[in-house]
Amino acid sequence: MRKPFIAGNWKLQKTVGESLDLAAALKQETAGIDDIDIVIAPVYTSLTKVADLLVGSNISVAGQNCYPAASGAFTGEVSPALLKDAGCRYCIVGHSERRQLFAETDAFINQKSRALIDAGMGVIFCVGETLEERESDQMYDVLTTQVREGLKGISAEEMQNLVVAYEPVWAIGTGKTASDEQAEEAHAFIRGLLQGLYDENVAEATRILYGGSVKPDNVDGLMAQQDIDGTLVGGASLKAADFARIIHFKRG
Repeated sequence: MRKPFIAGNWKLQKTVGESLDLAAALKQETAGIDDIDIVIAPVYTSLTKVADLLVGSNISVAGQNCYPAASGAFTGEVSPALLKDAGCRYCIVGHSERRQLFAETDAFINQKSRALIDAGMGVIFCVGETLEERESDQMYDVLTTQVREGLKGISAEEMQNLVVAYEPVWAIGTGKTASDEQAEEAHAFIRGLLQGLYDENVAEATRILYGGSVKPDNVDGLMAQQDIDGTLVGGASLKAADFARIIHFKRG
């Protein structure tokens, strides 16, 4: 059985003080849970203080993005080493907002994954199609390209440090959610891609998360699906009670 992985992406939300309040509330709400990997991704300015607050807890901290260089003349960027130094265990790469708003390519996202793994960090690797791509029957081609190009050069052994997050772009921040069946179909397809790129062991061991308007009232159905191993939560991770309910999803 793959260990569930529940991550909250706070995006461009919360001051340092607000981040600490939310992290403290989540720490209390999730005390004693040891059979789920719980991750939160605050803004850069809050990372160190949030990570310090969560030392010894069951909640890990992630960066929302990184630049694939250890150091250099890259104004405004943050390296994997700096994220690790700030207390992060994971980093999100390839989020649809980075792809859509900042024109990040599969090759660039692949460089980030490589740099994170080399720095000893875990990768939350995001893929997903737009509504136009889904409606024009390009979904499988898009997912195939994103997975193949994004994982280039990453070995089967290194895949232990990576989770995949499927996030249909049309369901992010729109209130729309893929049906349980739609989500499962995409997850099963991605798992098949992993088997083709690596082998059955890697495909079965890799956790695949669903991201796209995950809420307390739909998480149970999503998590009941065979190939959905967790969630990457946006807006609902900004309220302690909502995110705690998602973490405490009802198991079938």
